[in-house]
Order: sequence, then C-alpha cells, then structure tokens
Amino acid sequence: LFDIEGSPSSDIKAEVRDVVISGAKEVEVGKAGAAVVIHVPFRVWKTVRKIQGRLIRELEKKFNKRSIILVANRTILDLNFKRK
Repeated sequence: LFDIEGSPSSDIKAEVRDVVISGAKEVEVGKAGAAVVIHVPFRVWKTVRKIQGRLIRELEKKFNKRSIILVANRTILDLNFKRK
C-alpha cells in the first residue's frame, strides 16, 4: 500500500490512505499456483469496496501475478455484550 500511495501515477492514491491491512496469508490453490488473502478491518471495508477493482489490479502487479483476495475481519459479539 505504501508503494501505491507514493507513486505519482496512481489514481487511487487518496483512497488508499484510509485502508489498513490487519493481516495477509499466502494460500496454495491447486495447480493454479498461489493466492494472497488480505484481511482488512470491517470499519474500512466500505472504502475497500469502492476501490476494490483498481486495488486488486495494483496488488497483482506487486505480487507477481498471484491472485489477490480481500476479506473483511468481523467480530461477532455475544448476546450478553452490553454497549456503554
């Protein structure tokens, strides 16, 4: 993300500033090779959805044509959870 944010030719430079990656994992996908699963917090998922196509294209260039999968992390709260 830092490289995309810093490049002068990137058209998604402003939107990428709000995006935070909470984790990433490389997964083998059969004969096709590997895929990178990128986890983002649910609070920035709306921003990621807006720029998803362009962001995946840029990340695939950086990760040598591996498939990129974006996933939102959600926390499921117990029924007894009380908000303050």
